[in-house]
Amino acid sequence: MDVVLPCLDEVSALPWVLGRLPAGFRALVVDNGSSDGSAELARGLGATVVHQPVRGFGAACHAGLTAATADVVCFCDCDATLDPRQLPRVVAPLLAGEADLVLGRRRPVGWRAWPPPARLANLELARRVRRRTGLRLSDLGPMRAARRSGLLALGMRDRRSGYPLETVLRAAEAGWRVRETDVDYRPRTGRSKVTGTVRGSLEAVRDMTVLLNGFGAAGREGVR
Repeated sequence: MDVVLPCLDEVSALPWVLGRLPAGFRALVVDNGSSDGSAELARGLGATVVHQPVRGFGAACHAGLTAATADVVCFCDCDATLDPRQLPRVVAPLLAGEADLVLGRRRPVGWRAWPPPARLANLELARRVRRRTGLRLSDLGPMRAARRSGLLALGMRDRRSGYPLETVLRAAEAGWRVRETDVDYRPRTGRSKVTGTVRGSLEAVRDMTVLLNGFGAAGREGVR
């Protein structure tokens, strides 16, 4: 299985993240223009490095997806907020044939793990997704897993912060079974680029609102 790790100046988090990758999972670190030596460090730690000079979380995610070769592709943030050792629990419903897309539902480990602006933005977006698609989601978690061929067929177009949301919306539109499973959420290592700031959270909400407005309601099977 391949694990796409979007990376922008994460040199302080990479050793912890890559060191906790379970056996059978290959790291694809997508360097999105780092200036701190992240790409070189990742390569030295045994990861496959993909370069995506076009800035944007979605651009990095999609570059990793197209570079992946495994049947199952996972996505995980590269800032040490998510523990790669928990990837098997995210992949399990997919491998058991119980889901087509599995999202890691974040459970904060300590009060500093999830800044209030990001948490509020996530709750509001999850509410809008439930209303628009019928999926009973409580989180748009960045740790997720699906089959590569299916993800490519969805045809995601967003290359900014709306990419994770677009994946869920297109999956709902295609009638995919979407499931959630709990994962730990830790305080990040290093400086937050988006969700730890009011400005970044507002920009993410704006990007995702544009996507939501472009999709019609579709009553789909809910998340258990």
